[in-house]
Amino acid sequence: MDFLTGETILVDKPLGWTSFDVVNKVRWNLKRALGVKNIKVGHAGTLDPLASGLLILCTGKHTKTIDSIMAGEKTYTGTILLGKTTPSYDLETEYDEEYPVEHITKEAMEAVVKELTGNIMQVPPVFSAKQVDGKRAYDLARAGKTVELKANAIEVSKFTIDASRFPEIDFEITCSKGTYIRSIANDFGKMLNSGGTLIRLRRTKSGTFDVEKAFTVDALLEVIQTTISNY
Repeated sequence: MDFLTGETILVDKPLGWTSFDVVNKVRWNLKRALGVKNIKVGHAGTLDPLASGLLILCTGKHTKTIDSIMAGEKTYTGTILLGKTTPSYDLETEYDEEYPVEHITKEAMEAVVKELTGNIMQVPPVFSAKQVDGKRAYDLARAGKTVELKANAIEVSKFTIDASRFPEIDFEITCSKGTYIRSIANDFGKMLNSGGTLIRLRRTKSGTFDVEKAFTVDALLEVIQTTISNY
């Protein structure tokens, strides 16, 4: 691999790591292995610390392709817990409300899936990196301030569910750039006259790239060392 000139690298981001943690880890090891003061390393699409899966890294001149990579559709798998909500729509914050789930039928869930498929308007979570008057929405939310975000147009081209572990609903979603799966989880619960929280999320595809072909962080660091030592 020619990391200095440019490479596109697929990484399976582990739970608990931020996307920047992965970038910084790879950049530090590349600089050390190559004996350079700096090297361009960026990622094509952030994954939250509570999400795992496909993170695409670009080095050198390949960083110029980041915007085009990010424009592609993404596929996610995960789990929505019905009957509970959190302010962040996921497990970053504590549960704050409980709702009944006994009235929810398979037919009702399938009807909501259809409503959340196609071209829809989506309000991002208040615990997001969206800018509000020059500040991050999550900073305002954590400070206890009221945050109002505008709805964005997104496209969900595929949304399937498996309710065999009800009230935990396993899903697979393929969607456009800018889609918040946390908001889909929240809307899914709300549209069923209950609540919904995203309790698991994994990105499996981004454009033509697949997590099945991704390195673990440790495996990538080994490749870096092996490649450099063979120069």
